[in-house]
Amino acid sequence: MRTIIIGGVAAGMSAATRLRRLDEHRTITVYERGEHVSFANCGLPYHVGGAIPERSSLLLQTPESLARRFALDVHVRHEVTAIDPARRTVVVRDLGSGASRTEHYDDLVLATGATAAPGPSADAVPTHTLRSVEDVDRVMAVLEQAGPSPRVVVVGAGFIGLEAVENLLARDARVTLVTRGTQVLSPLDVEMAEPVLGTLRRAGVDVRLGVTVTGAQPGAVLLSDGSTVPAALVVEASGVRPDTGLARSAGVALGPSGGVAVDGRHRTSVPHVWAAGDGVEKIDHVDGAATLVTMAGLANRHGRAVADAIAGTLPDDARPALGTAVLGVLGTTVAVVGWNERRLVAAGRAHRVVHTHPSSHAGYYPGAEPMAMKLLVDAVTDQVLGAQIVGGDGVDKRIDVIAVAMTAGLTASALAQLELAYAPQYGSAKDPVNLLGNVAENTATGATATIQWHELDAARGAGATLVDVRTPAEHEAGAVPGSVNIPLDDLRARHRELPDGPVVVHCQVGQRGHTAARLLAQLGHDVRNLDGGYRTWAAGTAATSVRVDAGVGHAAA
Repeated sequence: MRTIIIGGVAAGMSAATRLRRLDEHRTITVYERGEHVSFANCGLPYHVGGAIPERSSLLLQTPESLARRFALDVHVRHEVTAIDPARRTVVVRDLGSGASRTEHYDDLVLATGATAAPGPSADAVPTHTLRSVEDVDRVMAVLEQAGPSPRVVVVGAGFIGLEAVENLLARDARVTLVTRGTQVLSPLDVEMAEPVLGTLRRAGVDVRLGVTVTGAQPGAVLLSDGSTVPAALVVEASGVRPDTGLARSAGVALGPSGGVAVDGRHRTSVPHVWAAGDGVEKIDHVDGAATLVTMAGLANRHGRAVADAIAGTLPDDARPALGTAVLGVLGTTVAVVGWNERRLVAAGRAHRVVHTHPSSHAGYYPGAEPMAMKLLVDAVTDQVLGAQIVGGDGVDKRIDVIAVAMTAGLTASALAQLELAYAPQYGSAKDPVNLLGNVAENTATGATATIQWHELDAARGAGATLVDVRTPAEHEAGAVPGSVNIPLDDLRARHRELPDGPVVVHCQVGQRGHTAARLLAQLGHDVRNLDGGYRTWAAGTAATSVRVDAGVGHAAA
């Protein structure tokens, strides 16, 4: 039996090595059109910045090492140009010699991944992606030729774009970040993205929101707002799309998202053809629909599952994808899982929102760092639909706990009952995840009614009184315009000062607001707590002002 695998990075090489462990007698051939296989593509930006100083560290395996250990027949710079499913053959072109040959397979695995989305029109300035070792070599060569403090334009404010920004800054580059969106990191909701934008601008990054690259001239790129930005290099990081040309020409069905459609066993619509990786559709955890999730962890997991399916040892169908991701940029950690609020609103799905602002560990232990957490919850079932966390230390730990809870089907309220490890330097007796569960339970049971930052203006327009229950010093340092300051400790004695009608209370992060809401509700007031408090409101309103001014977003820096 012979298995041919097209693509030799995450999914392809996971499939190849797993299949060898399951079947010592099968012939396994891998064709990779690039110069390297099994390289650490997630580490590429960090070689540019010097965090990974040795280029060789990125090269996890070579064709020779794979042949010795796994008896794999690996060919780099070989491109499969055609598939004949009826004859079970592929046409392979040697990119070095240009010669083509036809090879037979019993099983074929498509692991062609994704390609960069169409790049900017910047031909007069060197323009490169960061998707291969060769890309990094080209970027490093341009930077070395450009001299000290080179001017670089990064196009795209997603995960790869922000990793590129951080590592270019580490090389003392002067960076302009350009994105067509009106915020950075589109997986985040606007109030959660605002702290990341602040981090970038404080580091000296010239962030241009709501613009695109329209052209170039020697030493500069032209933007859609009419401005010109000096540039010795453009790093294209505006996104990827499934590389499906080969599959499509072979009659393999594509799904509604544009990726290769597969069943739960990673079989395509064509017999004996399997697929895994970034170019393949996944099943979304939240709604069960087909979706694209381009994450290395999923690519490796699904490549392994393809091997199990071919060998007949796969125990279960593929589990739905959560889209769990984490990013570190300039000392800020950003993590996401599941859906964001914008997507839930677009889908018309009823939901509740919880914002909290806990510390990474016990506040009395030195070094505690603040984090902003957002939990999205199904309004009917209490199912966790998604989460976003922005902060410093401990963000990755909490997003992983929530991802496990989602996989296990735990409700949002059940997060309060998780028994998590605690010592002052690692967490709190009430872990941030437990606190999310407490707030979710309060809203689910009706113990506290809440209002979101973007709903506040409408509530006040309808006659609600806004009460700031923080201290006078906190109120003086920054307040919602028009709010009435009655500190929490005085509220019991002064609540009769409040006018008739609905009341909204708020504190800094929501906790004292919850206490105030419980107190006023029992004293006969119609009251809601501003979810996430002043801190969430301030981030959300700042983000909204940036979105309004996105056409001249750089002016707001």
